[in-house]
Amino acid sequence: MMRGVKRFSLVVVGLLLAGQVHAADPCADYVPQERPQNVGRDVVGQDLDVLQDQGHMLFAVYADYPPYSWEEAGKAKGVDVEIAKLIAADLGIEARFNFVAAGENLEADLRNNIWVGPIVGGRVSNVMMRIPYDSAFKCRVEQVVFTGQYASESIAIAYDKKSYPDEKPVPAYFRFDPVAVENDSISDFYLSSFAGGQLANHVQRFADMGLAMEALADGKTKAAMGPLAQLEYGLDDSTAVHQPPLAGFAVSKWTLGVAVNFRYRPLSYAVDDAINYALQDGRIAKIYESFGLSFQPPDR
Repeated sequence: MMRGVKRFSLVVVGLLLAGQVHAADPCADYVPQERPQNVGRDVVGQDLDVLQDQGHMLFAVYADYPPYSWEEAGKAKGVDVEIAKLIAADLGIEARFNFVAAGENLEADLRNNIWVGPIVGGRVSNVMMRIPYDSAFKCRVEQVVFTGQYASESIAIAYDKKSYPDEKPVPAYFRFDPVAVENDSISDFYLSSFAGGQLANHVQRFADMGLAMEALADGKTKAAMGPLAQLEYGLDDSTAVHQPPLAGFAVSKWTLGVAVNFRYRPLSYAVDDAINYALQDGRIAKIYESFGLSFQPPDR
């Protein structure tokens, strides 16, 4: 299963595509899960006092995921890395990073990195970055506090300016023109099912959006569809990006936050406060701008 699906649980992907309407109580349909019991402090994380005493905290960020998080010459880089440093600085401690591979789905990522730990090797982190917030999904994983909404992400279309000199492309254009997507991403699902599958033959699938944008820059495709930040990060002088209305795409924008183990609510409150301050004074917006990206405020 490719990375696009691994960033989101199948439940969240379904909600993004179908726009499922929830009951007044979004948790009404979910049976509480068994919570971890009798596990040591080193297994499930650490509370705020311990972190401040030791002088550092560990953030889980996705590996090889520009512009959000990656390593270069042994140094952590990316939007999420800088926001994590901002959080840690507000708490008066150092940010350290655990670069993690995406699991089978979002629930597996949270289990492996926040409340249980991986089956083989590794350890849990104090905070996990870039968690899509959904009121129904949070009911499925009671072991995690979903907090600190710091930005929104949305779907956009990047395109070759020479191929579209007058009108910017919309999905209907891809009945005839090739378009690049990350394999098994929500953009892939959307375009493959659009207009009864009429676009399917023109969808070009790549292992990640970086490769999709390289194909666009090299003239191997006319457009690419995916998260706005990833498209903006891959733009060059020959390409541009826009966000047209997407027919049938009920939720093409979602809020991003962080995850903390449910046992450590004081830590989650402190992290949320740090993010809120940084939103109010513009520091998070400046982080996005420093990477050449548009900042989309969260729906808080």
